[in-house]
Formats: sequence, C-alpha cells, structure tokens
Amino acid sequence: MRKLLSGSAVMLPAATVSLLALSAVPPAGAAPARPDLAELVTIKDVRRHLDAFQQIADYNGGNRAAGTSGYDVSVKYVVGRLRKAGFSPTVQKFSYPYWLQRSEPVMSRTAGKSKKKAYKAGEDFAAMMYSGSGDVTARVIAVDVPAKGEEGTSGCEKKDFKGFGKGAIALMQRGKCSFETKAARARAAGAAAVVIYNKPGEKGPINGTVAKPSKLPVVSTTHEIGAALAKAAAKGGLTLRVKTDTEHGKRSSSNVIAETKRGRADNVVVVGAHLDSVPDGAGMNDNATGSAAVLAVAEEIGALGEKGLRNRVRFAWWGAEEEGLRGSTHYVEEMDPSDRRKIAVNLNFDMLGSVNGIRAVYDGDHSLGQGTTPPAGSAAIERMFREYYERRGLPTAESVFNGRSDYGPFIEHGIPAGGIATGADGVKTAAEAKAYGGRAGKTYDPCYHAKCDRMKNVNMKLLDTNVDGVAHVTQLLAASTVAVNGDARLLPRALGVAAPLWSGGHLLR
Repeated sequence: MRKLLSGSAVMLPAATVSLLALSAVPPAGAAPARPDLAELVTIKDVRRHLDAFQQIADYNGGNRAAGTSGYDVSVKYVVGRLRKAGFSPTVQKFSYPYWLQRSEPVMSRTAGKSKKKAYKAGEDFAAMMYSGSGDVTARVIAVDVPAKGEEGTSGCEKKDFKGFGKGAIALMQRGKCSFETKAARARAAGAAAVVIYNKPGEKGPINGTVAKPSKLPVVSTTHEIGAALAKAAAKGGLTLRVKTDTEHGKRSSSNVIAETKRGRADNVVVVGAHLDSVPDGAGMNDNATGSAAVLAVAEEIGALGEKGLRNRVRFAWWGAEEEGLRGSTHYVEEMDPSDRRKIAVNLNFDMLGSVNGIRAVYDGDHSLGQGTTPPAGSAAIERMFREYYERRGLPTAESVFNGRSDYGPFIEHGIPAGGIATGADGVKTAAEAKAYGGRAGKTYDPCYHAKCDRMKNVNMKLLDTNVDGVAHVTQLLAASTVAVNGDARLLPRALGVAAPLWSGGHLLR
C-alpha cells in the first residue's frame, strides 16, 4: 500500500436511536432470522489466514511481493481456501513494468549560501518508484511554492513552469495532483531532475511512485528539508546533486477472482483487497489484514442464502498493488465495457489493523473537500459504515479518496466505491488518540513498508471491529444496492428485523 490517511476528522458516535437493529428479536410467528454475516465471520477465522500468510512469507524469502514465490504461494493458499468454500476461483494473469534501484541514491547541496551538505538516503530523502537514472548537478528552481502551512498546487499546472530554466532541478511540494503529473510537467519544461517534498504536517520523505518509468531522476524529501531548499533557491545560487541508479522492465503477476453463484449477474458487488506485500517484509498489516478479512467473509457468505444474495458478490485479491495498482488497473481496464457497467459498487480494504491506528471510512460524500471527488453513490457506502459503528458506540474518522489504493481504477470509471482503513505513515492527532487510544504524534503504522510488518504489528482488537464492518456492509449490498445506484432491488424485511436494513432516511419497500 502506498497511501497515507490525511485530512482525517474524528467522528464520535452519535447519540441517536439505531435505524438498523440487527439484534432485534423477530415477532412471534415471524420467519426465522437470517444469518448475520458480521457474527458468522470471527477474528479467529481471520487470524488463521494471517498465520498462514506469515508462514508463507517466512519460508519464501521473508516477503510476499509480486513476482516472488511468496506471492505465488499466497495465491495458491487463497485459491485452495475458496475451493473448499465452494467457489470456482479464477487466477487472472497480467504483466506490468517493474522498477528497482541498483545502488543507493544521492542528494546533496553543492553550492549556496549555507555549507555543503549530503542528505541521508531513506531518512532525509528517497528515490521515488519508477524514477529514471541519472547523475545531475544543477541549480534548483522552486516551482509555485505554496504559502506556509498550505498544500497548494505546486507543479500541477503547465503555467507553473513559465520561464523555467532548461537543465535545472525542479523543486515542488506534494499536493493536489499526482507525482506522475508533477514529474511529467517538469520534464516537459526541460528539468534535468525532480525533487518533491512532503506536505506540512507529514513526516519523513514521501514513499510514492511516479506510476510509470520516468526518463529523469525523481526523488522525494521531507517537508522541512524541502521548505529550506525552497527558501535557499529563492535567494539564488542553490545547486544540488541528485543521483539515481535504477532499472526497469516487465514482470508478471496475477489476481484471484471468485464470485457467488447466487445473485444478479448484472448488478455485481466487488469486494477486494491487495494480496501482495512490499519486498522488505511479510506485509501482515499491509495487506494480509485486508486479504484475510475478505477471505473470511467469502467463506461464510453462502450462509445468506438466495434471499440474502440478491446481487452477485465478486471477491478479488489484487496483485502488484505495491507496484502501482497494477492488478486492479488491469482488471478494470481490460474488462469489456458492457461487463464493467454491471459492477454496481467496489469495496476496498487495505490495512485494517494498524497498531496505532484509527477507523477511517473513505470520504464518499467528499465532506473533507480533498482528493478525488468520488462517483455518486459513494456517500451511501460511507453512511453504511458510519451508521454501523455509531450503533456500536465506536468512533470513525474520514479518509480522503486519494487514488492510492485499489479503488482508484474503479472510481476513475465512475463506479461508486467505499471501504475502511486504519492508517499508514500518517501521524495520529491528539483528538484521534483520545478517541481510539494509542499515541498522538506517532505514525499509525510504525512498520509501514518495513521488515517489521509481522504479526506483532497487527492490532487485533481494531482488526476485529473492522472485519465486522467489512462483513456487515457486504451483506447490505448483497441484498440491495438501491441506496448506491438506484437499482430496483429492495432489501428484504427479514435478516431478523422488522425495520429495513438500510434506510438512508427512506423505507425501501
């Protein structure tokens, strides 16, 4: 996962009367209550899958990264469990460009009013994934520097580079548009290298990607270093040396797809999580937690029966997410448009057990005003999660739709999306620490993309409640997507209650 929960706002449980009481007792003579998927799927089930993924990594080079034996064995494990549950899974193969560093990158000040300084790779700066190779020493030009404390749109627009000196190093702040866009605009303006520094309030250099192989060096640095360089560049005379040594080519990976036999084939609910880890570790929080949760839900969903599965539910384990959402992108873009239109909604689950985490629901109603505006219907999905946790007295926050997980290709094609996550390399606020516990001022996941992302790096208590939400919203959408896409399928009055499962302020009858 290359994503960062940012701009989150804690939403404390509302003291409201529950609109949806799954625990209500049916009146005398009523039909037996339908199964509650959130009760059927237990943390014990999820833990069993997590243990398997950890063991697979331990015996296959310490990771489950795309293109490795650890990933291939993870695929076999998921396929085997699905077959035992009665599915007929498909392994969808695809190829994608790969990228690696042959040697450690270099970034250093070579001239300017302050002393020369070499920055530390991995701590002060990092090469961005798909950076090109090069060894550039040139003057630095800061591009459209935002006001202090603001995100800004540095490097996002062609006009930002008006008068840019060919052969210079472009210095830009992260924000608003993709790293790919910033790097491409800098190259078009004649830049010889690119340095992108983090936003205010974010710690460390950016662990990001420019999405496809670049022809010039692209590195990231911390906000503090970037802001200092921008000031020095404004005074004139600042030069940097930026060196990267990389290679790229083609690799292959695969997705695992399985769907219920029941349900409408023209109104499909896609429930997904990425199966791969980064090469540095086993990826137990990122994203064995999501993969295990989706697998546990798939194993129990058949219990909902014909009335509970009015829509087909398609489960997906995406490959090469850590390489730039390769598996989900291949799946969505290679699909026949007529089949793509049959997808009613996408649920995405990526990092569900951060040890210092929060419970962040994707911002489907765009109330934060940040990131991509999600397709219509995404707000209903957000509300489904929020209402469920309100009824349980559990807090939620909001997570920006920034396109950095596998929902990205779906929302690009206008498919409503939603999900939950617990945080990556963002920093927990004091308000979040009060609501969820943990330590303010520390990252949500201290082992994000690191070797230490093992079982001890999973917050089982937080994961347990999140798996309940995964199961609950999957069950709602399996019964009806009318609140999301206006489809004419109505929710059954059953599932053990007289009230509708999803009201949204209106009775769906």
